[in-house]
Amino acid sequence: MTFAAPLETKSIRFRARSFVAFTLTPEAPLSAWLESLDRWIGNSPGYFAGRPVVLNLNTLKPGVGEIEALVAELGLRGIRIYAIELDGNTALEPNLPPVLIGAKEATAGLLMQADAKGRPEETGKAEEGMAEQGKQPEDRQPEDRQPEAPATLMVKTPIRSGQSVFHAHGDVIVLGSVASGSEIVAAGSIHVYGTLRGRASAGVLGHSAARIFCRKNEAELLSVDGWYCTAEEMEPSLRGKAVQAFLEKDTLRIAPFS
Repeated sequence: MTFAAPLETKSIRFRARSFVAFTLTPEAPLSAWLESLDRWIGNSPGYFAGRPVVLNLNTLKPGVGEIEALVAELGLRGIRIYAIELDGNTALEPNLPPVLIGAKEATAGLLMQADAKGRPEETGKAEEGMAEQGKQPEDRQPEDRQPEAPATLMVKTPIRSGQSVFHAHGDVIVLGSVASGSEIVAAGSIHVYGTLRGRASAGVLGHSAARIFCRKNEAELLSVDGWYCTAEEMEPSLRGKAVQAFLEKDTLRIAPFS
């Protein structure tokens, strides 16, 4: 008589992870909001390609049918909704993205998304992993804990087309140029000591005093605290010049800087 060896069962391990996602918050009238979104996409083609996007519906508060129609409309524009932020107990159909409750604004960290050519070199890096709650990393004792990354991120190399720099901890300084098709997103101000040809968004977490400085302005888009100006909307006299962009009475101003 033969007996089969007992099969070793492995437990399934679940871990929590957090990611940075962009949020779209539709407002009424929805038709006007979609027209504004179309202008943004027209000025910045491919901006949402491959990006995790959360649809915040706490302002609009649409019905279930309207949510389905809105998700479909955004899909036609190449915007894939990963989750829906909606307070309450609204039950959505299984074909819709999951509902998130209690989301928080991003407050710290660094996300660098680079193309196959590599990523820009930065002086401050976010921690590669977080320890499980109540535990210290095995190879690091409490007294050996590394100091926190500086609030200012310095990028020493040019930012190539297709690369994206996100720094939610403060200012970003780029010592080289920023190519067309690339972007910088910062919670604080942005300083570019070369030519700025890509997109720059400062004060993205609600910092209205943030500014953008560049030695040579060839930007595709400049944005401060959500107020933006595209290349087509800029004064021709500001192209190719050293400029600064800042908010003044809820209006984005772009002025020469010397």
